[in-house]
Amino acid sequence: MKKLENFNWKSGIFLITYQIILFLTLPWYLYHYTPSIGLILTMILLLCCGGLSITAGYHRLFSHKCYKTSPIIECIALFFGSTTFQGSALRWSFDHRKHHAFVDTDKDPYSIKKGFWYAHFLWLLEKQEAINPKVVPDLMKNKRIMFQNKYDVTCMVGSNIILYFIVAWISGDYMGAFFITTWTRLFLQHHSTWFINSLAHTWGDKPFCQEHSAVNNFIISFLTFGEGYHNYHHTFANDYRNGVRWYQFDPTKWIIWGLSKVGLAWGLRRVDKHTIQKKIVLERKDLLLEQLTELWYVKKEELEQKIQELSDKLLSETSKFNELTEKYHSLRRSNEAKDVIVQLRHEIKSLKANLREDWRSWGELSATILKLKPIPNFA
Repeated sequence: MKKLENFNWKSGIFLITYQIILFLTLPWYLYHYTPSIGLILTMILLLCCGGLSITAGYHRLFSHKCYKTSPIIECIALFFGSTTFQGSALRWSFDHRKHHAFVDTDKDPYSIKKGFWYAHFLWLLEKQEAINPKVVPDLMKNKRIMFQNKYDVTCMVGSNIILYFIVAWISGDYMGAFFITTWTRLFLQHHSTWFINSLAHTWGDKPFCQEHSAVNNFIISFLTFGEGYHNYHHTFANDYRNGVRWYQFDPTKWIIWGLSKVGLAWGLRRVDKHTIQKKIVLERKDLLLEQLTELWYVKKEELEQKIQELSDKLLSETSKFNELTEKYHSLRRSNEAKDVIVQLRHEIKSLKANLREDWRSWGELSATILKLKPIPNFA
């Protein structure tokens, strides 16, 4: 009885019913009809529009304020965000900010500690906590966000009806537009977003922080427009990037960067690479020292000393490199002290070479320790 009292009837019935009916009717549709290539490509396009509106809009713009943009871009993000049937940007951001503030605790709205399926879907079936203005005061000043929140159901239903009739009219396939570009799209959109709450807290590695459950996973990132580098995101939540390496698949950061180049986005927040490197060293240091406690190895003390010395050296060199680089750019802007600039350039070049060599040694040391066998269990 208590569970029924806590059931979210408004969204629960919809989320359960539409998926059951889709599973029952989609095979019938595919048996009798063959969706055209154009219809499938349209579904993929709309998936991208909706997914990117969630990642670049609801997530990185509204929830984390990673960058600023024009009202036009905000409206586009709010419109296509509505097509995903994930609620209003205000509600989405409120839940997400609480998730970051209380990750892996009972106050986390979709804590993975309560189980994979709870984080993935079941949390949506519970009654929603009233939005606390103290959590989203900045968003409550935005008229566009507040309008969408006030008419959230109308916006979600209306935006999907608009898309449906546009696709149906252009394709001439009204049934296909409903089954493929509307219904199936919603199903795929929902589960790809929910993977961030479940799989991205379960399956992957933790190069930046071991303290929380968020992990990095390329496959999840591919399915969610770059959101799969979740361990980095939970460590540096205000960075507009999730995939910080140039080769990491994060189309959301590319779009935000592209918007900045045409004047439609500005104030892009990013963590400098030296801070990232320091965090990697500290996390790996703790991991290696923990590994050593489980080793049956005669040179354990010697390895502990090497870890301490090399990690301290890397941290010191990284800080010095950052300091010299900032000084170098500052002097270049002032166009003074050319002799000092030349000297700094040589120092930076030399320090960069040392850093490269020490990073190589650190990698070799890490690989050596992680390959050693743990202490045998004599129990």
